[in-house]
Amino acid sequence: MQKSLFVETFGDYPIIRVIDFLIENEIFDYSKKDIARHSEVSWNTLEKFFSQLIKKGLVIKIRKVGKSQMYKINLENPIVRKIMEIDAKLMVESVKAVETPSEVKLKIPARHR
Repeated sequence: MQKSLFVETFGDYPIIRVIDFLIENEIFDYSKKDIARHSEVSWNTLEKFFSQLIKKGLVIKIRKVGKSQMYKINLENPIVRKIMEIDAKLMVESVKAVETPSEVKLKIPARHR
């Protein structure tokens, strides 16, 4: 899996990968099993901190599908909005950092007369 700018910047930690995944897929809801799989975090590791994400309001329960509870990043949470702002700024800075020549020097062959 290629690391996102967010993960590269804040560290390749399970909680960072989960938050990054949920932010990148903000319009969808997921079961914990899917969150763990797509974030490449083990189920046991996810279980260690997921309830804290819910308590802090970073992640919210959306609906129940069969026996599975579905979760989504809480776009109303001010911390989530700031994290998304930072993620957007990282992307802008990354694009700016791409080397673009300020002067393009072209070698044009001399004309023969």
